[in-house]
Amino acid sequence: MAKRRREPISEGKKNIIAGLIQEYDIKTAEDIQDALKDLLGSTIQAILEAEMDEHLGYEPYERSENSNSRNGKKSKTIRSKYGEMEIDVPQDRESSFEPKIVRKRQKDISGIEDKIIAMYAKGLTTREISEQIEDIYGFEVSEGMVSNITNKLLPEIEEWQRRPLSSVYPIVFIDAVHFSVRDNGIIRKLAAYTILGINEEGKKEVLTIQIGENESSKYWLNVLNELKNRGVKDILVLCADGLTGIKESIAVAYPQTEYQRCIVHQVRNTLKYVADKDKKAFAADLKSIYQAPSEEAGYAQMKEVTEKWQEHYPNAMKSWTANWDVISPIFKFSADVRKVIYTTNAIESLNSTYRRLNSKRSVFPSDTALLKALYLATFEVTKKWTLPIRNWGKVYGELSIMYEGRLP
Repeated sequence: MAKRRREPISEGKKNIIAGLIQEYDIKTAEDIQDALKDLLGSTIQAILEAEMDEHLGYEPYERSENSNSRNGKKSKTIRSKYGEMEIDVPQDRESSFEPKIVRKRQKDISGIEDKIIAMYAKGLTTREISEQIEDIYGFEVSEGMVSNITNKLLPEIEEWQRRPLSSVYPIVFIDAVHFSVRDNGIIRKLAAYTILGINEEGKKEVLTIQIGENESSKYWLNVLNELKNRGVKDILVLCADGLTGIKESIAVAYPQTEYQRCIVHQVRNTLKYVADKDKKAFAADLKSIYQAPSEEAGYAQMKEVTEKWQEHYPNAMKSWTANWDVISPIFKFSADVRKVIYTTNAIESLNSTYRRLNSKRSVFPSDTALLKALYLATFEVTKKWTLPIRNWGKVYGELSIMYEGRLP
């Protein structure tokens, strides 16, 4: 990333800096912080006095016909980036003065941090945030300061990743979005794996976000064991794409769990081999497979579709045959349950939010920066997840019978 060019210091700024050094006897970085704290307090005090002058319509010691007048000052402690400070808020006899620089009952003026974090959540780079703050507020916030502010999220993210989970999740999805991340000057493609559960109330819940490079049985076993250690004792159906090692890891960590190959991904992967002119017809034929009334009918339909397209696309259907054991569990369910499993609407909306991060930031400076952005984006999306998924009562009832004794 090109470094932003700093403008030469003007003569006015040089004089201000020289005055500050002399006034506060600045010798260390701590001295600068103390000077800025004092300056901030003095500036706020001066603005408050000016606001009161405007409110009353006259300055102190001037004659006025205004029935309202100054009525002393009230001490107030406020918090800022530079620590706590005391200010004296002017009062008026009619108590009609409403200061704008520090509002009544406002104790914290460091809200700039919240604005920085909100911009980070929307995918802006540290440089873009720095530029926007300067444009809006008229003062410069360094890229390093933006990073330091967002780094305050790391303990919060760690706590979120360790929080206790429910003992049973009827349905769990695992899906990935890929990002470019810089590592020691080299740009690598990393996958952000989102594990999303449908809890017993039918509500969506992001269980964890894992950033990984190489999939393997060991990798997925570690991920699933982490869920176990956080309290997840059972998963009825786990829906995922053909992640390397996931099938073997599920068998070890949750031997009773039904592994369902994600139908949406299965269809997408198949259509990658198909010319645009044939995709619509081919997709309709694939739908006839996974919407078949039974496994036997679905298998027969798969053979028919394979034979129909064999001449033009000899490799397109090989994955269906090879993975039929993890595609076929869906046939035991009704249309209501199938729709929950194979549409993956639950996770697609989340992934679309993540992809918007990709469109705004072509390369993340580190995997930590990526994790912060993903966490903030997740937090924004999940605030809206207040209702259970559609027809959850029917789905829960069917799962209770299908997996007898495993749901409370």
